[in-house]
Amino acid sequence: MINLVIVEDDTFLLNTLSLILQSEKDIEIIGLFCNTEAALKEIPILNPDIVLMDLDFGTHYMTGIECIARLKSIVPDINFLILTIYGDHEKVFEALAVGALGYILKSSTKEKIIESIHELMEGGSPMTPSIARKIAMSFSNNKQDTHHYDEVLTAREIEVINLISKGKLEKEVADELRISYKTVKSHITNIYSKLQVHTRVDALNKYFGR
Repeated sequence: MINLVIVEDDTFLLNTLSLILQSEKDIEIIGLFCNTEAALKEIPILNPDIVLMDLDFGTHYMTGIECIARLKSIVPDINFLILTIYGDHEKVFEALAVGALGYILKSSTKEKIIESIHELMEGGSPMTPSIARKIAMSFSNNKQDTHHYDEVLTAREIEVINLISKGKLEKEVADELRISYKTVKSHITNIYSKLQVHTRVDALNKYFGR
């Protein structure tokens, strides 16, 4: 069962998403919040598997980006999936940089939203290639001495993280290395564990010494 929290200031969308996702047999909605202040207080107690997080909550509340950053310092194992109207926008990049693992557009179909939730739970990062490459490019000019971590990671794991640093998504890594998508996800899980990180950005940051 996937325990899910939704944080969205549009109450109609909040309730619509709740109804859509609650109908899935493997998803349980354990919290609905229309502002980030309440979410910041209650999410550490609820400890969900995934939080769907809006980015903009108006002038009276902290942004979704700030809320994610604060929550990641308290409950680092929670997976954050951004709800956005922005698409390939700077705000999406900023949210991913502070710990979100992917994003979905508010205009996405029910099937796409459910697919993204399952992809996230299976170790993937639902996002467009352009956003993934933008994240990777932020590290491309900051490569330093990775010798220490080369001793920690296996040769295949080093291949995987280097391909990720070029902006490759999990499926693209699998195709290039001619291994299964499941195997790539397993390598990424091992990389996160060995580097003691929880996100793609943190892994690149730590490995390349930024």
